[in-house]
Amino acid sequence: MDNNNVKAILFDLDNTLIDTNRAGGVAIQKTSELMKATLGLDDDTASSICNKYKQKLFHTSFDPAAGRSIDDVRVGHWEESIQETVGNASTASLAAQCYSLWKSSRLEFLSLSPQVCDLLKQLRSRYKLLLLTNGESQSQKEKVQAVKCEDFFDAIVIAGDYTEQKPFLSIFTLCFNMLGVEAQDCVMVGDSLDTDIQGGFNARVRATVWINSTEGAVPAGAVKPDYTIPTVLDLPHVLEQLK
Repeated sequence: MDNNNVKAILFDLDNTLIDTNRAGGVAIQKTSELMKATLGLDDDTASSICNKYKQKLFHTSFDPAAGRSIDDVRVGHWEESIQETVGNASTASLAAQCYSLWKSSRLEFLSLSPQVCDLLKQLRSRYKLLLLTNGESQSQKEKVQAVKCEDFFDAIVIAGDYTEQKPFLSIFTLCFNMLGVEAQDCVMVGDSLDTDIQGGFNARVRATVWINSTEGAVPAGAVKPDYTIPTVLDLPHVLEQLK
C-alpha cells in the first residue's frame, strides 16, 4: 500500500498522551492529607470522602446553561462528599480548599513526556495531527494549556464545545473537515473503547488503535480495535503496518 493512504492521526488526550490517572491519584492523596489535618480524620474516612468525590466527578452531567461554573459544581461535590461521610454541615470553606488543592495538584502533575513530544514531532513531519478530547470545555482547555501541547497539532477539538462528543459521528466529521481529509485517510488513537475506538468505528476511519496500558482483554460486547498497543510510543510500529 502507498503511505499516502494514511494522511492524518486523531489523538485522544487523557491517558493516551498524558497520564491523567496518575496525576489524579497524586491530587487525591494531597487532598486527603489536607482533610486529615483539618478535620482530624483517619485514613479510611478520608479515603471514603475521596472515593465519593471521584464517583461524583465521574458521573457529573454538566450543564453550563444551569448558571453554575464547573468549578462551582466540583466544589459542591467536595462539600457533599464530606457531609455524606462525616455529617459536618459547615464544610463550604474546606470544600473550596479541597477543590483548589485537587485542581492545582492535578494540573501540576500533568505533562507530555519528552518521549511523547519527540513522537509527536516525528509524526507531524509526515501526517496531519489533531487532538480530539471529550469533556467539559474549561477543564479540558486547562489541561491542554498545562501540558503545552498546542504546537504539536494542526488542530485541537474540545468536544465539550459542541453538541455531541465522541463516539458520535458528528464530532469526527467536524475533525475530518478541519483537516481537509476523508475518514479513510485517518487513524484514531485512544484509550477508551467506548468513546475513542467506538467513535472511530462509527466514523469508518482507516484504523483504530487502542492504548491498553493494563494489557487486559477487550471486554465481551465491546467494539474490537484494529490494533492494540500498551503505550502510544508504539504507534510507529502500527503505522508501518498500514503502509
